[in-house]
Amino acid sequence: MCAEMQVPVMMHIQDFPHFPGELPYNTGCPRFDKILRACPKTNFIGHGDLFWAHISADVPTDRGYPSGPIKPGGPTDKFLSDFPNLYADMSANSGNNALSRDTDFSRDFIVRQRSKLIFRSDCSCADGKGAGISQGNNPEASRLAGKCVARETLAVLKQLTSHEVLRKVTWENGSRMFKVKYA
Repeated sequence: MCAEMQVPVMMHIQDFPHFPGELPYNTGCPRFDKILRACPKTNFIGHGDLFWAHISADVPTDRGYPSGPIKPGGPTDKFLSDFPNLYADMSANSGNNALSRDTDFSRDFIVRQRSKLIFRSDCSCADGKGAGISQGNNPEASRLAGKCVARETLAVLKQLTSHEVLRKVTWENGSRMFKVKYA
């Protein structure tokens, strides 16, 4: 039905709980290609901790937001290259973490996947300066406590790419996917 209606499906993929009592959902990122292959006319938008952790070929199983260098060859990067129906939402703590943990890798990744990346603001900020609840309920995201996740992610994008690629990622790709006319 989503393919027929041309409505993309957002997949929040997460294995690691952020707080006691939270359960994982939409697990199985390394097998996501089976869904992409089975539904080639449906556009999917990958999002969430496990989706972004798999930007690396080496993914720890004890946390949702890995740190340190990214090992090339991760399923997220490969699936974005291999499947025209997969896009990636860079919002929230997970997208910010993936882009900021290894800027050398991320700089090339952004250019390579520039037509597949979508910037949204999955930020619970009440004031654009970090007043919100997301990081308070997510101990792993404490590095962003008191900061606006959207603002921090835009700063990373500006640092790592050209104005043309920044515009494509922050406006053009999402506008095209959601059929918003832009100048």
